Amino acid sequence: MEPQRTHLAIDPTLVGVPGPLAAGRAEATLTATATMAADDRGLVHGGFTFGLADYAAMLAVNDPNVVLGGASTRFLAPVTVGEVMVARAEVREEKGKKRVVAVTVSVGERVVLEGELTCFVLAGHVLDG
Repeated sequence: MEPQRTHLAIDPTLVGVPGPLAAGRAEATLTATATMAADDRGLVHGGFTFGLADYAAMLAVNDPNVVLGGASTRFLAPVTVGEVMVARAEVREEKGKKRVVAVTVSVGERVVLEGELTCFVLAGHVLDG
């Protein structure tokens, strides 16, 4: 198991709780809360599902200077308040500073999001210019 080296200050209620980390692989879990609902029927805004996927990708790369550069995702099913989402991410390609990460988010056996995120590992913090 690898120690977490990225996104150490992030609020887990917004993007998930990290699970086991291995080289190039990560898992994170997020429970959908009422504050994530887009309507009175409990439909969760897709931004929270995507945020969980993004966080899992960052954890799979697991570098303090990783940033998201692009994403190609598909939302396959809705998420509702109370459901537990589990994101699994795996680095599929590494070339220079570029990392391509495959991600799925599931609720139980149902896949709700799948995609590929392109991340970059920078030499320093992105805000350092």
